Amino acid sequence: MMQAIDRVKRARDTKRPSGKQFVQQLFEGFVELHGDRRYGDDKAILAGLATLAGMPVTVVALEKGADTKDKLYRNFGLAHPEGYRKALRLMKQAEKFHRPVVCLIDTAGAYCGLEAEERGQGQAIAENLYEMMTLRTPIVSIFTGEGGSGGALALAVADEVWMLENAVYSVISPEGCASILWKDTSRVAEAAQCLKMTSEDLLALGVIEQIIPEGKGFEAVYQRLRASLPQTLRRLCALPVPQLLDQRYQRFRRIGVE
Repeated sequence: MMQAIDRVKRARDTKRPSGKQFVQQLFEGFVELHGDRRYGDDKAILAGLATLAGMPVTVVALEKGADTKDKLYRNFGLAHPEGYRKALRLMKQAEKFHRPVVCLIDTAGAYCGLEAEERGQGQAIAENLYEMMTLRTPIVSIFTGEGGSGGALALAVADEVWMLENAVYSVISPEGCASILWKDTSRVAEAAQCLKMTSEDLLALGVIEQIIPEGKGFEAVYQRLRASLPQTLRRLCALPVPQLLDQRYQRFRRIGVE
């Protein structure tokens, strides 16, 4: 079995498909929508409408960018408050029309700059957590690479959470954890192991429902998602809304209970 730090390195690999590539591979007729109707349009979050196997869906993807110019344009996938508000605006629109929501997550975390704090970063993330818990339409969140802190959690309050085999999901980066706990960043591998941030760890803890294998390459990953995602969304859409919301609530209540 790979060490946790090796999973972290793979999750951060610049050759790994971006959120935009997943959107292009999984969905048809994607139409991007922009802005939070309060401040502006955050390019770190790619969001809009599409179809999946003939089913209308709302898609929200964290996008790190491809080359250097694009990474700067996308702020390296570090979303500002307006990005999370844009995501929530589209989720509430999806709720109105009972479209299922698919979130694709790959970020080191929410942007922590001064301007993000001035515009209410913490409040924007908290509002997403609050609203997604009671959103009256199905949500499936998929970790495709890094899942860092509240920046990832803000799109991960879902009916089902899936992870690619080499994705990671944690409250803090291994570097940050080692720096805080031991004041020693050379212990980053130990921190990664302690954080239980790999897909195998999180499946065992009940934080996620499914691991998507990567052994046969990303074309096989796309094929598996194209096959399994529509089935899951249709199953969730068939549930009465009170039952859907109760299952979502109970899902999170079970996490951490032995």
